[in-house]
Amino acid sequence: MSLNLADVKRIATLARIAVEECEMPGYLQQLSNILDLAEEMQAVDTTAIEPMAHAQDVVLRLRDDAATEPDRHAAFQAIAPQVEADLYLVPKVIE
Repeated sequence: MSLNLADVKRIATLARIAVEECEMPGYLQQLSNILDLAEEMQAVDTTAIEPMAHAQDVVLRLRDDAATEPDRHAAFQAIAPQVEADLYLVPKVIE
């Protein structure tokens, strides 16, 4: 994909980056190289490759999804200043 200086200027504006006019040709070349590499990678046939979650064969140790602490909801609700329908009521701070 070929870019021009107007594209580089637009990209810099969108990224909110201040780029001097004298730096534009260098950024143009670097961005063009990145886009050329992306096009090369898109051309590779990956239909027979299985998706991976990690580059290495890593297996996570899993544990049971079980509560380890006692349910103290009722105790916390009892000491709250205001409660309604099992919800804590707080004063309005923004009008």
